[in-house]
Amino acid sequence: MSAAEFYDDLAPFYHLIFENWERSIERQAIALDSIVRSTAPNNARSVLDVACGIGTQALGLAALGYDVTASDISPGAIGRARTEAARRGLSIAFSVADMRVAHKHHGRAFDVVLCADNSLPHLLTDADILRALEQFLACIKPGGLCIVSVRDYAALERGGVQFKPYGVRVEEGARYALFQVWEWHGSLYDLDFYVVRDDGAKDCQTHVMRSTYYAVPMAELAALMTRAGFEKVQRVDDVFFQPVLIGLRPVEGAP
Repeated sequence: MSAAEFYDDLAPFYHLIFENWERSIERQAIALDSIVRSTAPNNARSVLDVACGIGTQALGLAALGYDVTASDISPGAIGRARTEAARRGLSIAFSVADMRVAHKHHGRAFDVVLCADNSLPHLLTDADILRALEQFLACIKPGGLCIVSVRDYAALERGGVQFKPYGVRVEEGARYALFQVWEWHGSLYDLDFYVVRDDGAKDCQTHVMRSTYYAVPMAELAALMTRAGFEKVQRVDDVFFQPVLIGLRPVEGAP
């Protein structure tokens, strides 16, 4: 199953990952805003979210007054993101695009490029990640900011088959149990995401979405950001719900 198919199938259930999606949208936007305010050039307002999914970060940033453009490889996720933005009265330019051709697709520069929620490790080689980071750089104005959030893979146990519970949610009279199963193959792992719907009948409905991730360590990802041309690359902890890497596009002619 491709990343696009994985998120197409997950789109109707994605909000259930969070105990309260609406509060998560707000909290994540506040956290990202604090990073932008402390790191990006003054009055940075334009944001490109290159892996927006159903809009978790894009919606919150737009609600804070940012000029948000957002894309994702999944048509299903983009369709839901558009619906969510319209429901909130938010103006966001959504489109379907692979992050590896972000600049070719969007064709202009922004104050901030965001790639959040462990999206970059869907690219399974250093070469593909570097290609994406180079595209991010091309989408950023001189002096502008790139924000990438990923799992801290260096802190995780690798190997074998692992069970990852997400919890139980109740929505419209139905109970949903969510969990993941990871199976490791060296630096890659196959992820099966299960959503089990129980509406009280004899049988439950089970949906399973499958994808593969590259467990790229943050130190290696930081080195790839530097290779792509970013400067002042650093890790930021305890602000966003995942560890964050930030880097700036150099200003031409600066010492």
